[in-house]
Amino acid sequence: MSDLIQLLPDNIANQIAAGEVIQRPASAVKELLENAVDAGATHVRLIVNDAGKSLVQVIDNGKGMSPTDARMSFERHATSKIRSIDDLFSIRTMGFRGEALASIAAVAQVELRTRRADDTLGTFIEIENSRVRRQEACAAAPGTSIAMKNLFFNVPARRNFLKSNAAEMKQIVDEFIHVSLAFPDIAFELNANGQEIFMLQKGNLKQRIVQLFGNGHAAKLVPVGEHTDYLDIKGFVGKPEAARKSRGDQYFFVNGRFIRSAYLNHAVMSAFQGLIPEQTFPLYVLFIDLDPAQIDINVHPTKQEIKFEDEKVVYAFVQSAVRHALAQFSVTPSLDFELDPGIQQLGAVSRPTSEEDRTSAGNGRLFQTFTQKHEAWKVEPSGNLSGWKDFYRPLPAAEAAFHPETSGADAPSAQAYSQATPAPAALRLPDEITPMQVQRSYIVFDTPEGMVVVHQQLAHERVIYERLTAALDGKPLPVQRLLFPVSITLPPADAALMQELIPELRVLGYLVEAGGQDSFLLQGTPSDLKGGGDGAEIENLLESYKHFNPSLTCSRREKLVRSMAARQCIKAGSHLAAEEMRRIVEELATCRQPTLSVGGLPTYVNWRSDRLDAMFFR
Repeated sequence: MSDLIQLLPDNIANQIAAGEVIQRPASAVKELLENAVDAGATHVRLIVNDAGKSLVQVIDNGKGMSPTDARMSFERHATSKIRSIDDLFSIRTMGFRGEALASIAAVAQVELRTRRADDTLGTFIEIENSRVRRQEACAAAPGTSIAMKNLFFNVPARRNFLKSNAAEMKQIVDEFIHVSLAFPDIAFELNANGQEIFMLQKGNLKQRIVQLFGNGHAAKLVPVGEHTDYLDIKGFVGKPEAARKSRGDQYFFVNGRFIRSAYLNHAVMSAFQGLIPEQTFPLYVLFIDLDPAQIDINVHPTKQEIKFEDEKVVYAFVQSAVRHALAQFSVTPSLDFELDPGIQQLGAVSRPTSEEDRTSAGNGRLFQTFTQKHEAWKVEPSGNLSGWKDFYRPLPAAEAAFHPETSGADAPSAQAYSQATPAPAALRLPDEITPMQVQRSYIVFDTPEGMVVVHQQLAHERVIYERLTAALDGKPLPVQRLLFPVSITLPPADAALMQELIPELRVLGYLVEAGGQDSFLLQGTPSDLKGGGDGAEIENLLESYKHFNPSLTCSRREKLVRSMAARQCIKAGSHLAAEEMRRIVEELATCRQPTLSVGGLPTYVNWRSDRLDAMFFR
């Protein structure tokens, strides 16, 4: 038998490797912008067409490359940042693995123009499918211009998995924001399909935040600045009144690199505990600077997940720095803590390089703010939570009672029940029966067969969802025109999203018209919507839409309808009059699927009389 194992051709191996680095147009945007920053540019311009699918171009005024370096930059693992294994533990640049340009060239058609300031002529290189088609001298401005055209032209199967232009453009804008926030001393531009989206002048961090997110943020920012011997923390957090109903403007940077960390996010949330309502999220842009030897940034291809040598120390410092900032600006009372010796026993603190460093670290101001009672880093659960999933499993009795016709082992599975049509009699509310509200969350009423308990929020969400779905299917909702149109100014990223959603919003009762580059006029709202005439409902709806459950794959229409239903429904905890309770029950009974909420949870439970008796052993 012949041998079966063989080496892959370079172009196929490069395409496979590119799958880890270049997953979508935004991945290429991130890599190219970071290369421009590493090149020492003071002005960077990003141009995209067709949400990056047909063109992503980055033009910078950095130091440029020689002809040899320009050619070598497209080889895999060719880098100017790493010389030895020790360099991996002292990385200060954005890119270092030498994979970005090689990966882009493997899945796109690339054109590079570059020139050093001292050179008379520059270098032009054209690459397609990892093969150099042309290399020659050319006239070029100092710096580098690299254009990536027709992404995944040679891997059509992967191109088919790209999402809509609106979704891909949002990802591009997110990556642009990450890099431009990290380097406010660099001017950035973003141009999409010939339209200017961002024009960011160089300045300080606060100016950059206002440029990106709007002038309304200028008075809502609280500066954070703490210097310690272990790390430095700086940036801004939003005042409590700036907290929003969905996760939006929350950014962590470590040594200038954007990261995602649920652990550090918990530190900030705990610092705001008691200052903002539940289910709201504060704004923050925080920069952590520490010795590169204390972190590992090479644990994920996107480099957005890093590993700290001692993350408990970082957690404690972040929480304390945010609390100090809020206290300093009279947002929360200032507290004085005694020195906590426990924090100094953590590994990163207890092993300084010298006795002098140990003494200096122990005298840092943040070290002196912890007590045993207020250890910010101690977040271990107080009990055994190993069986937490069992809490969400329905009890056998409740599951059986949920379906009037079955009990015990005969109860249907969740999948079978979700496809069943329940008897409408279960939701028939007699005229002589007055429903009762329990805990401001449940509607309870008596029936000849037993008792029905309706979850008011889940039930009303189902009602609104089916009403909105019917509107998109040809039954537009009536519009209540406003006496005075409301002007809404949105950040550029939200403005681009709004342009995409205007047709669907009009069918759903929101009469919105474009008023300018980033402004819109709200002319009318759904006739049955309480409030919402000040434009805040539109902004909140956009936030819900942007941060819709990422684990669900839905069309744009479905995503919008679900977001609107979740926002407009009556929430648990709201007091309802008897007429309101009756209307919710009656409207739920007319739904095509009244038994389940939009998210698949039961909207009501029907407790039969025999089941109630069995609970009391009768």
